[in-house]
Amino acid sequence: MPTLYNRIQGRNVDRLAALSDGIFAVAMTLLVLDLRLPSAAQVHSERELLLALGALGPQWLAYGMSFLTLGIFWAGQQTQLNHIGEGTRDLTWIHLGFLFAVTVMPLSTRLLAAFITYRAAIGIYWLNIFVLGAMLYWGWAHATRAGLVKPDIPPEIVASICRRILIAQALYLAGALLCLFSTWVSIGAIVCVQLNYAIAPRRWWKGRE
Repeated sequence: MPTLYNRIQGRNVDRLAALSDGIFAVAMTLLVLDLRLPSAAQVHSERELLLALGALGPQWLAYGMSFLTLGIFWAGQQTQLNHIGEGTRDLTWIHLGFLFAVTVMPLSTRLLAAFITYRAAIGIYWLNIFVLGAMLYWGWAHATRAGLVKPDIPPEIVASICRRILIAQALYLAGALLCLFSTWVSIGAIVCVQLNYAIAPRRWWKGRE
């Protein structure tokens, strides 16, 4: 019966975590493969090499931003899956939608690197981040409503995960809107948000999550 099959599909979250690890690894690898070094025919001196490498600044910046982005969202997804006791068919497909947005990240990164001074490129890059956050929030909301969260997880942890996603997405939106004034300021703000969530001291977030 289709209804019975739907009830038993996607129960093992370990398999979902394994698939996610593989997709994140491929996406992160594709980021660095998009970097283009200057050819030997273009370089005839140390100075020309340094100038050519300097011209690659936008590529390296976009690569660093996206590596941080994927690292943050990988950690966020793994945190959620670690607190979920059992999956469902719906949860599996929500996270597959999340992973679809992960696979698009190398493309939006390449676009940003090529057109880093264009507001449209930053807007598309932010849209990629927004979809990642929206799908991650949707997955956690479904898990809490469906009673999939492990019974020994304190309520404050459940609320903290939701709050962290909402605050992060609000900060990303604020950073993206700064492109109306300057694309470089917008990128700087997004990088600051990423660094905050990646390496901010634990004391800073104590009592805020």
